[in-house]
Amino acid sequence: MKSAVETLSPTRVKLIVEVPFEEVKPLLDKAYATIGAQVQVPGFRKGKVPNRIIDQRIGRGAVVQEAVNEGLPQFFAQAAEEQEVRAIGQPEVDVTAVPLEDGQDLEFSVETDVRPTVELPELEGIEVSVDDVAVSDEDVEERMTSLRERFGTLVGVDRAVETGDHVSIDLAASIGGEDIDSVEGVSYEVGSGNMLEGMDDALVGMTAGETKTFTAPLAGGDREGQDAECTVTVQSVKVRELPELDDEFAQLASEFDTLEELRADLVTQAEQAKKYEQGIQARDRLLDHLVDTVDVPLPEGIVKAEVDSHLEGENRMDDDEHRAEVDTSTRKALTAQFLLDAIAEKLEVEVEQPELIEYLVMSAQQYGMDPNQFAQAVDQQGQIPAMVQEVARRKALAAVLDDARITDAGGHEIDLNELVPEAEQPEVADAEADTDAADAAVDEAAVDEATDVAATQAEDTPAKA
Repeated sequence: MKSAVETLSPTRVKLIVEVPFEEVKPLLDKAYATIGAQVQVPGFRKGKVPNRIIDQRIGRGAVVQEAVNEGLPQFFAQAAEEQEVRAIGQPEVDVTAVPLEDGQDLEFSVETDVRPTVELPELEGIEVSVDDVAVSDEDVEERMTSLRERFGTLVGVDRAVETGDHVSIDLAASIGGEDIDSVEGVSYEVGSGNMLEGMDDALVGMTAGETKTFTAPLAGGDREGQDAECTVTVQSVKVRELPELDDEFAQLASEFDTLEELRADLVTQAEQAKKYEQGIQARDRLLDHLVDTVDVPLPEGIVKAEVDSHLEGENRMDDDEHRAEVDTSTRKALTAQFLLDAIAEKLEVEVEQPELIEYLVMSAQQYGMDPNQFAQAVDQQGQIPAMVQEVARRKALAAVLDDARITDAGGHEIDLNELVPEAEQPEVADAEADTDAADAAVDEAAVDEATDVAATQAEDTPAKA
């Protein structure tokens, strides 16, 4: 097979491929066998129809089409490997010559987006500035209030609903007189805004036993996004009474004997949380710095495909203003992805199976799924290579962050290793149990193969970090 490559742009190439008849013939023989097993010709047993009869009855063109469709992916992959083309996205194929007669070659060209070449700067000693650690009285009181709410009790009140109240409601929705859904006795905190749009406004001022109707777009189901007539009835109104702030509460809510000791511990927790936020801020600002300073040419076909997919999922294809917003965010995400891929390649980042399993467990927790079931679903959907690559990107960014010079607003240098609070570490037993479950669900050989694939091939989806 002969191949040549023509560079159309920094992110797009055209492969021109010529496949000699000798390499196409096995595919033609296979195509004859496939078609012969499907057709019934009088005088011949099924599967025993001679090739010349198939040419007469079905046509040589159908056989060639079957063979070409079968062989194009492998010929394209072989040519891409020979020319060191790292193709991404959906290629555009143009078949220019087919072997309609024995001895004729197959010729085709493929235009495809390719992974961009990224010229990386010096990665050691990048300077990043983060905010100072500043714990306010409000930060401490917020933690104290949250702790009190955990030990608070709901008490019924005989008055109109106010923001922050807890209500028990019946809720029904209909469109054009058709009942869509209804629930009874649902508990809801007024002002949380996690149900229907406009429901908080409707509830404020209502009393127990009162019914009100409002219009809101449905938040789920087959009619998601459609405006529905919603009817809400308040069954009861309750407020959360918080315990008094005294030594007795400190003993109830913590291991401390006095309120003063509890408050001091909350100050320490708030400080540690602020330090942890410094670490997150350092990571994000480092990535923003790299994205803003490194030139990464983007494949326009990939950008358009991502934007269209996003808008189609939201049913907002004709929203030009939103398209511009999605286009901007997509370009930033793709830039970060290709940039981190280049860093991972330069640093020769390798992903070990335990690291992948840890990422699977973390992702399962974010989706509220059992790690075992999540890992099985990911494996069955062929998403392991994408996850391997995402772990590699995270490791690449962490490696650059380790070599960066991080200072706060006051110019004091910060050791990132001191910024991870112990409270963020999972219980050892639970972590090991989840890891074992995910490990059992993902075949080790499949993981190893995925690692090899991800190390040499860029995925065409934005990073989720």
